[in-house]
Amino acid sequence: MSRRTRSRVKRTWLWPAVTGTLVIVVVAAGAAAAIETDTVTSYWRGLWWAISLVTTVGFVGAPPRTEAGAALSVLLMVVGFLLLAMVSASLAALFVSEEERPRDLREEAADDAILVALEQVQTRLAALEAGLDRLGGRAG
Repeated sequence: MSRRTRSRVKRTWLWPAVTGTLVIVVVAAGAAAAIETDTVTSYWRGLWWAISLVTTVGFVGAPPRTEAGAALSVLLMVVGFLLLAMVSASLAALFVSEEERPRDLREEAADDAILVALEQVQTRLAALEAGLDRLGGRAG
């Protein structure tokens, strides 16, 4: 009968988010090595630096000395916080959805029963109205 759609956190965006974050980290490692020549001496140090920022550990070694390096650091930190929040939300949604499934099924069954009862009431009301119309037609 009636199927309600609920807005739930989808896990389908989790893998693209993780993949996108990995791409950002790899690109940021090269950018950090190019921008922060005093702080980040090689691509591999830049990769270590980017991973430490994305995983919300903080700076491993010295903080950035240039404005571009600081902006890159902010980007990495925000991406890390967002990824952490999305992974946490996905895991929470997984546990909650498993727990709520039986309740959702009961609610759907109750909704279906209510709709069937309303259809029966409507049918009986239509029959009563037809009967009244016939009685009114005989009296007139």
